[in-house]
Amino acid sequence: MDLLNSMGAHHGNSRFVLGIDGLSRSGKTTLVQQLRFELEKEDRPYQIFHLDDFIVERARRYHTGSEEWQEYFHLQWDVEWLSNHFFQKLKAEEQITLPFYEGSRDTHDDRTIPLPKKGLIIIEGVFLQREEWRHFFDKIIYLDCLRETRFNRESNETKKNRSKFENRYWKAEDYYINRYHPAESADIMITS
Repeated sequence: MDLLNSMGAHHGNSRFVLGIDGLSRSGKTTLVQQLRFELEKEDRPYQIFHLDDFIVERARRYHTGSEEWQEYFHLQWDVEWLSNHFFQKLKAEEQITLPFYEGSRDTHDDRTIPLPKKGLIIIEGVFLQREEWRHFFDKIIYLDCLRETRFNRESNETKKNRSKFENRYWKAEDYYINRYHPAESADIMITS
């Protein structure tokens, strides 16, 4: 399968920004690994970013006084900062410095990442088709997967806290689906 060629991700003399959107455990990371293999096999320049590397500190996204689902959708990432300092720079900058989240310390470490002069930039994460970010992508693939299938992919330990999924993750996902219709809005929808 050469998904990249089938969707027209030939980047010629410019950068092509591809979003891999999907809800938790829908298979985004697996798809990105397949794309990485294909890119390396064809010796095509690329850079991959995982949106979860850029979440904010716990105090900014938990126990803020907002409902849990609102914290997850609206506060998990600094949406405006990422728009201005990440997404907006992807097409023109030679390198980009970003604050990578370190979960064990609840802090960020700045890392400078080189960007290919021409090639593919893949961004994998949830809620990529939100209004603040959608226009930065050349194409978006959305992985559609039933909630129970996704939940069953969680570890047994994680599944014990179902109420967190019900109050935080699933309500935010429902909001995203009902507001942005990601399966219909994506350039390519894949059932996973």
